[in-house]
Amino acid sequence: MYKILIVEDDFTIAKALSDQLSLWGYQVEYVQDFQEVLQHFIRFDPQMVLLDLSLPFFNGFHWCEEIRKISQTPIVFLSSAADNMNMVMAMSRGADDFIAKPFDMAVLTAKIQAILRRAYSFGGSGSVLECRQAVLNLGNTTLSYKGKTLDLTKNDFRILQILFENSGKVVSREAIMTRLWENDQFIDDNTLTVNMTRLRKKLETIGLRDFITTKKGLGYLL
Repeated sequence: MYKILIVEDDFTIAKALSDQLSLWGYQVEYVQDFQEVLQHFIRFDPQMVLLDLSLPFFNGFHWCEEIRKISQTPIVFLSSAADNMNMVMAMSRGADDFIAKPFDMAVLTAKIQAILRRAYSFGGSGSVLECRQAVLNLGNTTLSYKGKTLDLTKNDFRILQILFENSGKVVSREAIMTRLWENDQFIDDNTLTVNMTRLRKKLETIGLRDFITTKKGLGYLL
């Protein structure tokens, strides 16, 4: 499930956007304290930001620059001041798109979907894999679930990556060991069990209990 952060001064618009995007399965939050935009971004860790240009305290250009210092998350400006100068300034500060108000909600949703596909297509440096609201970020090797983020070791990440890639399917122990060590020969079978036990305990700390299922004699699946 992709997470979208809305930074919009007009509460009516923010609420309408949140309701619309939630219907499409996105996890949405909108900023209410406009002095704490960056802190909200860091805490929520979204895959997209919808950013109003005219905001209290600091404008959208400022927050776009602040976010770009720490993240390449797609940023889409929403503004009635859709003149060429503002569009150029937005793009020069790292925005991915600039959509004029008033906008058609269906068109906006389609644009959001297109930008997310481009930004997180498999194989890209910022791509993600998803299963049961858990998001595996292939760019920074973290796992996020309901606002909590787990840093992964190399083995944790490789195990989860092959399981996410085959979500709903049983992955054999041999296939996982090959992904971990590039060769399943001369590896103590108990080593994988130890790694899997350790990983499951980590997943439980962010609420992912029984996320990995064991199929006795076959392997594992999500």
